[in-house]
Amino acid sequence: MSNPLHTLLGTRAQRLAEPLPARPVRIAWYAVLFLLGALGSLCGCFVQALWSPAGLVFALIANGAVSYLGLRATGTKLGAGVPLIGWFLVLLVLLSPRPEGDFVLANGLDSYVYVLGGWLPGLICATLPTRSPFTFGIPRQRD
Repeated sequence: MSNPLHTLLGTRAQRLAEPLPARPVRIAWYAVLFLLGALGSLCGCFVQALWSPAGLVFALIANGAVSYLGLRATGTKLGAGVPLIGWFLVLLVLLSPRPEGDFVLANGLDSYVYVLGGWLPGLICATLPTRSPFTFGIPRQRD
């Protein structure tokens, strides 16, 4: 009986056997993933506050989904990390107070969980084994 998670995500051997996309394709993916991470941060700040607690769960799952997309689309660990960079940079702007006294993220448990837990799905995705042009993450083949 096959594991449904392996069917969805693929096995370790399948992920390591996937070919890397060409360098220009990876660079384009990095730009798209950065923008998706930034957009996810902006949307996540509002969604987690509007539909608490389901919005918080949705925002965290979306962070993980974009990071996993980056991992699989680029075949590198950097692909999982680039959305986090965009997410974090937009989050820094949204966390800063404005002169008028307005703010996007209010003090509350949901906001703290979003800020402190939003990077965790991307970090988990970055630890998964991948193909990499620098052989980082590829187990050594014994002769």
